[in-house]
Amino acid sequence: MVSGILKEEERRKMGSWLSAAGLVRMVSGLIFLGYVVVWMIAPTKRYRLQWQPTLRAATNSAVYGTQGANIIIYTSSVILISILGCIYAHLRKGSRQEQRKRVNKGGNFWKRPALTSGPLGIVSWTELAYLTMFIALIAWYLSVFIDNSFSRITPQSVAKSKEKMWEAKLEAVAFRLGFAGNLVVAFLFIPVTRSSSILPLTGLTSESSVKYHIWLGNICMVFFTLHGFLYVVYWACTGHISEMLAWSRDDVANVAGELALVFGLVLWATSLQRIRRKMFELFFYTHQLYALFLFFYLLHVGIGFFFLVLPGIYLFMIDRFLRFLQSRGRVRLVSARLLPGDTVELNFAKSPSLEYNPLSMVFVNVPAVSKLQWHPFTVASNSSLEPDTLSVIMKKEGSWTQKLHHILDSGSVNRLEVALEGPYGPVSNNFSSYDSLVLISGGSGIVPFISIIREYIFLSSSTPDFKPPKIHLVCSFKTTADLSMLDLLLPISGPVSGLSRLNLRVDAFVTREKAPANKSQGIRALWFKPWPTDEPLAPVLGRHCWLNLGVIIVFSFGSFIGLYGLMNSNYQHGSNSAKALLGLLIICGAIAGTSTIAFLLNKQRHSNDAKKAQITVAPSPNFAEREMESEPQESLAQSTIVSYGERPDLKKILMEQKSESVGVLVSGPKEMRRHVAVICSSTLSRNLHYGSMSFSW
Repeated sequence: MVSGILKEEERRKMGSWLSAAGLVRMVSGLIFLGYVVVWMIAPTKRYRLQWQPTLRAATNSAVYGTQGANIIIYTSSVILISILGCIYAHLRKGSRQEQRKRVNKGGNFWKRPALTSGPLGIVSWTELAYLTMFIALIAWYLSVFIDNSFSRITPQSVAKSKEKMWEAKLEAVAFRLGFAGNLVVAFLFIPVTRSSSILPLTGLTSESSVKYHIWLGNICMVFFTLHGFLYVVYWACTGHISEMLAWSRDDVANVAGELALVFGLVLWATSLQRIRRKMFELFFYTHQLYALFLFFYLLHVGIGFFFLVLPGIYLFMIDRFLRFLQSRGRVRLVSARLLPGDTVELNFAKSPSLEYNPLSMVFVNVPAVSKLQWHPFTVASNSSLEPDTLSVIMKKEGSWTQKLHHILDSGSVNRLEVALEGPYGPVSNNFSSYDSLVLISGGSGIVPFISIIREYIFLSSSTPDFKPPKIHLVCSFKTTADLSMLDLLLPISGPVSGLSRLNLRVDAFVTREKAPANKSQGIRALWFKPWPTDEPLAPVLGRHCWLNLGVIIVFSFGSFIGLYGLMNSNYQHGSNSAKALLGLLIICGAIAGTSTIAFLLNKQRHSNDAKKAQITVAPSPNFAEREMESEPQESLAQSTIVSYGERPDLKKILMEQKSESVGVLVSGPKEMRRHVAVICSSTLSRNLHYGSMSFSW
């Protein structure tokens, strides 16, 4: 009875958390709607001639001048949304084992695939609707601006400037194309902010939003390229080609804009899909030029105009600096498991206070392989099932993983220096809302599903009345050796008694072999010696990371606004470039100072966890062999059916699913994801709800 009362109290508390989170989300949505409306009305005559002067007069002061309106309308509104997003993410994180909201058959239309092929890839109806609305916003914004500009071009105005009518219109179009590019820049950095507090409000993660950044980047560079090209044509036609070398004191700096465009074009060219996939290192290194692009972009437009696009860039800078602080430390690598099929599992020590959800990612840097390269990997471990370790799994495919595998396979290292950033991932388990799950993978694409299965092993072990969904894992491998990846469904440590309670079915397909091949080797376990400078991976901002991130945003932005006002009121006669540089210096100082203080306070608070994690019981010599003979391993083998020389009939498997709501998650090659998307978009499969994980940007 007492247990029932406690559980009822937990449900009540959970419900209050979720209702509060819903309220925060609704308020954030209303603020964002107002923010978009401002962009919509900005090019209209009524706003320019009536509302904008009134706003500027109301916010004009000796401290901020006419820039006060931009700070309040464009900058502060998005910053407020990010603060509310921190509160929302904290509430959702506090309700990790939230009540399951079942998805009814056919009740998730907007998340179903709308496009399954083409340059945009696989796009849901929701994504297609938002993309259409965003393009409509840009078209409206640009067309109204150009129309109003043309209405002011008269024979009298042209006669005064000694220009031809078409030349004046050409200059107007070139100018307004720059404005349209600025609208895109306002959203450009939000999708790639890894610890973004805005993305959780939309149910997205930074990894799943990379494609939006790609879309925005392409649109942005089209506008900026046309903006620069048309201005060069205009200057050449009017005999003012010397304007290309102008750096005005009180107006836009043309040279800075040209430099920004050059760096942007290099970024754009090396981001093309063919170059990005075949020459990833070239893409990675040239993409760091975004800092120079933004620097000269700021000098080009000035700090006052920069406030229109500042929020997304500001939040990205906070995230980037926190990543820099975290990457300076060295994480203790406890062990590695080398599997047949050139697969490696790395196990790192972590603080028990570090919690994360399945499908989270970490970025790994191994200086012995490359001091500069960081590679993303899905976290395979479960933070509750394995409170002291974090595991990632990688397959030897590219040059980076080949070098790492060679170092480990040599057996000559007893310690490997490693740095991590993250983990980053969803704030809630969206896959828990379905009656059954079908997990479809190809090759190393099985890794994200390992984290999901371990999550259900933990819930089944720790919660007696938990009813897990039906789980059907369909995985394709090239060779028999790759089947060893199935052994990683079970963790090195932690209770796995819940495996027997899972309704788990595993269908494995070996596509390039007609019969089982003899296993040449088993799993090799490597254990590394602790090093005094190595520490367990800890949350960069502590257990309450989202609230602490909100505090950083509040104090850093408040410091920036205060210091900027002080600078602006005492340096009114400086050039635009000088004010821009001082403004940038203040932004960097406010972010670096506030973030460093928060980081150091958290590091000191978790020093005791680090000391405890240094003590690890050494494994028995026959660890790998003992592991393979365990009872859970036998239970897993009984749930597994292996087929040779054939590929899975995915359409048949999916159409046989009779549950009311079936979550279909696919991770693997593009063709596999596209094939599953086509099946799930069919009107005959209304109970199938598609989701994919792609790591090939």
